Amino acid sequence: MTRNTLHPRDEIMQTMDRIYRYRMTTTSGGNLSIRDGAGDIWISPARVDKGNLTRGDIVCVHPDGTADGLHPPSSEFPFHKAIYEARPDIRAIVHAHPIALVAFSICRQSPNTRLFHQAHAVCGKTGFAPYACPGSTALGKSIADTFSQGCDSVILENHGVVVGGSDLAGAFERFEAFEFAGKTLIKANQLGVVKFLDDDQLKRAADRGVDFTSYEPDDAVAIERELRKQLCDFVRRGCRQRLLISTEGSFSARVNDDSFLITPTQRDRELLRADDFVLVRGDERENGKLASRAARAHQAIYRKHPHIQAIVFAHPVGATAFSVTDIPLDVRTIPESYVFLRDVRRVPYGIQYRDDGSIADYVSVTNPAAVLQNDGVLVTGTSVLDAFDRLEVLESTAEAVINAKSIGKVSVMSDAVIEELCTTFNLK
Repeated sequence: MTRNTLHPRDEIMQTMDRIYRYRMTTTSGGNLSIRDGAGDIWISPARVDKGNLTRGDIVCVHPDGTADGLHPPSSEFPFHKAIYEARPDIRAIVHAHPIALVAFSICRQSPNTRLFHQAHAVCGKTGFAPYACPGSTALGKSIADTFSQGCDSVILENHGVVVGGSDLAGAFERFEAFEFAGKTLIKANQLGVVKFLDDDQLKRAADRGVDFTSYEPDDAVAIERELRKQLCDFVRRGCRQRLLISTEGSFSARVNDDSFLITPTQRDRELLRADDFVLVRGDERENGKLASRAARAHQAIYRKHPHIQAIVFAHPVGATAFSVTDIPLDVRTIPESYVFLRDVRRVPYGIQYRDDGSIADYVSVTNPAAVLQNDGVLVTGTSVLDAFDRLEVLESTAEAVINAKSIGKVSVMSDAVIEELCTTFNLK
């Protein structure tokens, strides 16, 4: 485990910047805190612009109740303190008002995280805390009581959400995954009946793993270095455009016939550097790194399809909403969508976890993208840019179809139009 040496001021400032940039809080809403080993609680300040927070704005509240800082601590400090007292294992807290989870809070519901194995694992036990006035002792008791029942992600009635973690990075990932599950549920409910994972399906996903022998590769050649840079840039862009989230998805690029680079497992996607990507060669992986648990699925696709040069497994909200229902994603909406994606196939749950390589049967030259039941989407391309472009088009198409359903009946292009597109663009 890497030892964290970042100062709490910087952790809070950087995490708040990310939450605000992702539009998961407002200028005045939300607060973050860290409890350090000395018992001090570092917390974001009251009435300071969340979109322009500096490290000097962060307040330190000592165990005796005295505070150091340029501003008073957040008015929600009482419930942060109450959670820490109720749960000694919690060392960081995220509270905010992200749109989807606020929607659940005003409907007095909590999202069912059994949509996806990763969201279910990351969010932990979820709970619901009855309403009390913001900043009050009563609110602190309501929330702390819910956390004391073992909950890690808690919806606040008519208010927002609070999550706790062993550190701020973990609390942020939990918060992001919870909002992602909420957004996907809202979109999916506009399509049809939502399907959730049972215990056996969750266990099947949790038990999967990859077994590679460690090896020390030679110095990286120019093509490998270029691909590392491209993957780093596009993974970061994908996170910032909300096509990927920090705990979900994998991106790879072929280096040669038997080697490819892929995202590492259990690492925050947006914070990856070029040298964090893992080189996989046959049954070996780069020494000192752990490849994504989807690496065998990527490998099977590369081996069956020589034309494929890049692969991404991702969880953009719109397209993922189709994955948790039985509604097919028909991309015959506008010419760009069909030309880039063709007919999007549907992959039964768990195919990508198998060791038999059968996931490779669901993509081809004429089917570069697929929807994975309760696990997002799979997109392939002839380059890193091409795969990312197709992912963007897939998500834009999915969002357009969902939005169109609130307007009227969706009208797709006719067979004659499709035939014309195939002829014009030489689609095989």
